[in-house]
Amino acid sequence: MSDLHLFDALGVARAVQSGEIRATEVVEAALRRIAALDPTVNAFTDVTAARARARAEALDAARARGEALGPLAGAPFAVKNLFDVAGLPTRAGSRINRERPPSAADSPLITRLEGAGAILLGALNMGEYAYDFTGENAHDGASRNPHDIAHMTGGSSGGSGGAVAGGLATIALGSDTNGSIRVPSSFCGIFGLKPTYGRLTRAGSFPFVASFDHLGPLARSVADLAASYDAMQGPDAADHAQIRRPLEPTLAGLEAGARGLRIATLGGYFARGGDAAAFAAVETAAKALGAKRQVELPEAARARAAAYLITMTEGGALHMDRLRERAADFDPDTRDRLIAGAMLPGAWMVKAQKFRSWFAARVAEVFRDVDVLIAPATPCRAPRIGQRTFVFDGKEMLLRPNIGVFTQPISFAGLPVVAAPLWTAGETLPIAVQIIAAPWREDLALRVACELERSGVASAPVAGAA
Repeated sequence: MSDLHLFDALGVARAVQSGEIRATEVVEAALRRIAALDPTVNAFTDVTAARARARAEALDAARARGEALGPLAGAPFAVKNLFDVAGLPTRAGSRINRERPPSAADSPLITRLEGAGAILLGALNMGEYAYDFTGENAHDGASRNPHDIAHMTGGSSGGSGGAVAGGLATIALGSDTNGSIRVPSSFCGIFGLKPTYGRLTRAGSFPFVASFDHLGPLARSVADLAASYDAMQGPDAADHAQIRRPLEPTLAGLEAGARGLRIATLGGYFARGGDAAAFAAVETAAKALGAKRQVELPEAARARAAAYLITMTEGGALHMDRLRERAADFDPDTRDRLIAGAMLPGAWMVKAQKFRSWFAARVAEVFRDVDVLIAPATPCRAPRIGQRTFVFDGKEMLLRPNIGVFTQPISFAGLPVVAAPLWTAGETLPIAVQIIAAPWREDLALRVACELERSGVASAPVAGAA
């Protein structure tokens, strides 16, 4: 079949389970598409072709024996290169880390996806040490937006966004500290899930900011997000920050859509400063959902500032030895911000973390009256590669540190979010909304995203990398 790249993960799985196609056919089609398009898109840093072929052959053999296959059987996926992949050094987008010895074992999330039948294709480009919103890597080159290769994928999960949008993989795993799943989802026109802080294990991944780091999936359908998220749930003692909760599957509940939910848009801080397109997307989503109420998160601007401070301080502390010994091997933009963070007074960090507790309590109060909030994901559509500044609230601002202006306050509170992409007639690039729920209610965010997808308001078409 010549159109396998158009299948989503669950579509691939149904075809493999039924015998309509073989897993080996899926893998070969994916490898051909990577070979054809990735020299342009630059999503992959490592392609694990031999491993993928062996896994596909094993799945086909299992089906021939009459064995039941997993819910993601044959679905090709790839992971941001801060995930441990057996046999590969965990680069984390850096020059320094590629000198590390190859990982001895896979990240638990890779193991869980493979346990559901998915097939790993390789590791993906990312911003250095995940401190990036652009998708431009100084060592591996910029990831390019498959919808318009002159434009950014967003970061730091830029390769993840490009791979899924370009049909090189059905699912990609990324990390989201301050918006690194949601920004590529917005720029590349795909769906992305940042789960609640502490929901999915982070073991087997290279850290950035322990206070904020999340791992999660990007995909071209909400059902794929839910299926992959469901497969990755479960306790793991290796991640001290993971909260021990029972499995809470979400896929079956998508059928309920937005029925019975109290939905509001976020105003105040989240309704000013960005391009008109960002707010038009929120208005379009709200109209489709019948959401007429607007609420505010108190002190959201201060929350963003505190998140920025914690990010700089923890990031600088994590990389202190590398900064002392290998400063010349960093991207200067990354290095300088990490050095600045390392020099911040400790008292500021303490104050920021205390404020975080206050802010979380105020957010909880908001969710007593609403179930889901809608806000912009990014302040603009994908900028051009190499662009250094953008206009926000009438001021010219540096682009790289400020694209997460709407995502950072949500990370600060650790809330679950689905980014859902919307398209405007005549525009080649999308822009997404954030669908935000209370802690541990990923199911509600996914249900609302599914409602927008079913109604045609949100969609994630495969790009041609033109």
